[in-house]
Amino acid sequence: MLMLAAVTFIAAAQNKDNIISSSYTSLTSDSSLKLHVRDIIISGNKKTKTYLIEREIPFKKGDSVNTVLLAKKLQEAKELIYNTTLFNEVKVDVKIISAYDVDVTVDVKERWYIFPVPQFKWVDRNFNDWIKTHNASLKRVNYGVKFIHYNLSGRKDQLKIYLLNGYSRNVSFSYNAPYSNPALTKGFSIAGGFSQSREMAYNTSHNNKILFYPGDSIIKSEGAFVNNNLFFNASYSIRNGFFIRQLFSISYIHAKIADSILFPKYNPNYFNSSKSSIGFPEFSYGLQYRNVNNAAYATKGTASFFILTKKGLGFTGGVNMFSAEAGLNKYHELGNNWYSSVQLSAKIKLPLRQAYINQRGLGYGESYLRGLEYYVIDGVATGLAKTTLKYKILSFKIPLPLKSKSHPYLPVTIFVKTFADAGYAFNKKEFDAYLNNRFLYTGGFGLDILTLYDVNFRIEYSFNQLGEKGLFLHTQGGF
Repeated sequence: MLMLAAVTFIAAAQNKDNIISSSYTSLTSDSSLKLHVRDIIISGNKKTKTYLIEREIPFKKGDSVNTVLLAKKLQEAKELIYNTTLFNEVKVDVKIISAYDVDVTVDVKERWYIFPVPQFKWVDRNFNDWIKTHNASLKRVNYGVKFIHYNLSGRKDQLKIYLLNGYSRNVSFSYNAPYSNPALTKGFSIAGGFSQSREMAYNTSHNNKILFYPGDSIIKSEGAFVNNNLFFNASYSIRNGFFIRQLFSISYIHAKIADSILFPKYNPNYFNSSKSSIGFPEFSYGLQYRNVNNAAYATKGTASFFILTKKGLGFTGGVNMFSAEAGLNKYHELGNNWYSSVQLSAKIKLPLRQAYINQRGLGYGESYLRGLEYYVIDGVATGLAKTTLKYKILSFKIPLPLKSKSHPYLPVTIFVKTFADAGYAFNKKEFDAYLNNRFLYTGGFGLDILTLYDVNFRIEYSFNQLGEKGLFLHTQGGF
């Protein structure tokens, strides 16, 4: 009887890509049945250390695991290994040895880890801004090379070197070793660099558009560098389990801007100081929880974070700031290829009167409302909520002409979606603009196209409360 139960479990575990199947439910009534993991066999990893993969498996060789839990743990192992971002594919199976013993097999396909990537990219906040505001001017691009190695020693240590020129300059490096101790629970990173730009955002207009210095386009393209930055950073990380990570970081930044930016005509509050050259330390602590099926494009699970940051050594004046930020993302599989997500975040900066460089609120990075991409809403206290409902309409693979064991085809998955966002950004009255201190809301629909290396192309048609509507393009992930 025990042998028959084990065979039933194996059949369920090997059902396509989903380890948990309906056949497995026949075992859940017997909570006393356990299977002994005789061995864990890992294959396909040429560069990545085997022990790094073993670290992501929630059981070890020699463990006895209740059959009610084993299928769940196999699926969890698959997701944890894939979320290292070191592999294109991960397959986790079980092989029956006897009525009591099984072997767990893990087969991976490694990604390419070395990318000397030529760069030719606009300097503006996003593609839409470059096209609409600056008419896709080729004078507003950077060129050069980024050298990135995502797995230098086989322990997921990353080396990045940037050599960029053009409208701005960037010479920088970083090295991140997340598994630097024998127990693979602690890590560190170091970084440093120097950057220059021929223009800089010196203020935000009343209609929530970034104002650039210098203002004349001819001066912009031919003028000297008006913003110079030097930085160094070191951090220490702790990840004792699978889902929680802590990060301690210390940085030093030295910034020098054109003296005339501090004139009343532009922004005397840029540094909240009369000095055009300033240096300051920055300390931060971050706590992250991530238990999702795909770290780059989650459709199931929970992710959250909490970050404390202290900029400067004082408490008031200049660039001194203390901030607290938190976020929660929930992803749900609704069945029949339907999915939903809710993403919440909030941030506060103290004291409430801040230098302009500390006032970034909504409209930067991924902290924006879909449909308000052309606007920035500065603030010292912000809140943002994003809700999405989507349906997977297609999933297929395109064979590639190049013969490669690791990249034999191009996977493509397409979701159609609808969404609604809401946000709020508070700022002091003296810095108030049209979209500050008011409830903001947007909505729309679109497509998400997910492909190799978790590259996500987002095509979105959005509306906002200003009566504006338009098509927006975004990319995320990749190299």
